[in-house]
Amino acid sequence: MLCNRYRAITSAYYRGAVGALLVYDVTRHVTFENVERWLKELRDHTDANIVIMFVGNKADLRHLRAVSTEDAKAFAEREKTYFMETSALESLNVENAFTEVLTQIYHVVSRKALDIGDDPAALPKGETINVDDVSAVKKVGCCSV
Repeated sequence: MLCNRYRAITSAYYRGAVGALLVYDVTRHVTFENVERWLKELRDHTDANIVIMFVGNKADLRHLRAVSTEDAKAFAEREKTYFMETSALESLNVENAFTEVLTQIYHVVSRKALDIGDDPAALPKGETINVDDVSAVKKVGCCSV
């Protein structure tokens, strides 16, 4: 019964979403496996132009890593999503993940406002943001033209 209730509100829950962060724990492979289901649900209930950032958290726990950066990057590229690894404990790339998603949402919304159309080739998808290269994200900034 709970599943039926959940399904009934799913569309309303996602309506109007323009961006999403799908976060998994790099030390728990099962969380990485679940991202595919969440991604499918997102795509089934949102606009095709939604900006999706795939985020591997707990990057500071190198000795406990269960999901390689290479596997996560490959998944993100295959699914045409952005990718970044973060460490909430060390405050590594957390703000940058949000800044990048907001920047890309701004670009998508601006393109729509200019009536460029819904050409998927024009959208900046499938980029990987290097964990160590935070300067590139900071240069973009939110809402820059």
